[in-house]
Amino acid sequence: MTDAIDADLYARTKALLEPGEIDLNGAIVHTEYGSQEDVKMMQATIDAGDVIAEHAGYDPTDCFVYSGNDDPEFSSNQHQGRTLEDEAFVWECQQLLRNGTFDIVIYYEASADHEAILEGVRDLGYEVTGVEGA
Repeated sequence: MTDAIDADLYARTKALLEPGEIDLNGAIVHTEYGSQEDVKMMQATIDAGDVIAEHAGYDPTDCFVYSGNDDPEFSSNQHQGRTLEDEAFVWECQQLLRNGTFDIVIYYEASADHEAILEGVRDLGYEVTGVEGA
């Protein structure tokens, strides 16, 4: 956790990765986007999701973002990347406004290339903190 910017957010993200049906890793994408820049923040989410899809073995053009508007289990600013073919899970995120800017907490199957994902998100121009599950 030496590169974590926000220890509380790191701990909360780590808790989301607790063992469940699938093993997960995650990333905290730190943006400079404020509350009035939600379109830029959503594009950052999509771009990070495309990086994850690629390093999880999917073609990003064969994936879509599901926002759960019809699902009471979803909260606002919660989204999932799913495959077009069978709506399989690729990634899930929460977009959090913290200290005036958005952080995107995004998690994905641990079988994806975690280090390549982090590097790919950095290549997009974002600071990112990796979080590995159990």
